[in-house]
Amino acid sequence: MSAEQLAELSDLFVVAAVLLYVVAMVGFAIELAFGRARPGKAGAAERAEVKQPVTVGAASSGEDAGAVSETPVAASADAPAPVPPGGAVKAGTVALVLAWLGWAANLGAIVTRGLAVDRWPWGNMYEFVVAICFAAVTAFLGTQLRHNVRFLGGFVMVTAALGLGLAVKVFYTTAGPVVPALNSYWIAIHVTAAIISSGLLTLAGVSGVLYLVRGDGMSRLPARADLEKVAHRAIVFAFPLWTFAVIAGALWADRAWGRYWGWDPKEVWSFITWVAYAAYLHAKVTAGWRGKAATIVQLVAFGCLLFNLIGVNIFIDGLHSYADVP
Repeated sequence: MSAEQLAELSDLFVVAAVLLYVVAMVGFAIELAFGRARPGKAGAAERAEVKQPVTVGAASSGEDAGAVSETPVAASADAPAPVPPGGAVKAGTVALVLAWLGWAANLGAIVTRGLAVDRWPWGNMYEFVVAICFAAVTAFLGTQLRHNVRFLGGFVMVTAALGLGLAVKVFYTTAGPVVPALNSYWIAIHVTAAIISSGLLTLAGVSGVLYLVRGDGMSRLPARADLEKVAHRAIVFAFPLWTFAVIAGALWADRAWGRYWGWDPKEVWSFITWVAYAAYLHAKVTAGWRGKAATIVQLVAFGCLLFNLIGVNIFIDGLHSYADVP
């Protein structure tokens, strides 16, 4: 296939990934809305039944009028509803299959784009956002292989679909060569680390948002402690990778521009993001921060990450303005 045909195939893969992610989102939403309620282990008290003493009147059999019967009573009005017919669970299973198909299409878009341009396919904002969406879905599906986190599926799918839509509508760049500064093996080291860590941090960000919006009436989501655990584990994995990405970026800058640090906006915001996530981990380990306070800190850090990945390239001029934003 010619480079033009490969580029067109890559674009088709992106469209297919968007459609598959959207349909998968609907399936996950059906499972979440009509399937088994998911308060999680930390929310066991919400779903446990308690035995309350109920006075039973004297029966004709001669039982004492004051006899007490242990009768199961629902712990609260927010306890999970009974499990409905298995259609919702089937919808979730189909959604998971579609998510994997969307993941494959997303991967196909990246591979064919790379073959079309004969380089690592994240040399501009369009390619970078497509790769981050892929990394976020990979983080979700990889976590799902070890832990049941299907409750996050709909929210991750909508995030990936919106990200790919943004890439196509706002950041799209015709397949072609990149500026000399990007024509380096460092793009495979620095940017790959940034993409993988960004995908994991996106999963943590989604979990953090759900933590804040989960109220007493949203018992179909896991308990807040379980959402916090998912976010924390993702950040613990991602932080060393982000640290490596920052260091590799400094080494690349020295090769490209003759200095490790130059207060370029992208460099500054990469460091600000690192400090924000370091503050979150420090607060968790040393100060014992838990719950809402820790979640707010990690969401502030996630906001720094989003501004660093997208906002800097759109609103601020700098040495990283070669991202080809139209």
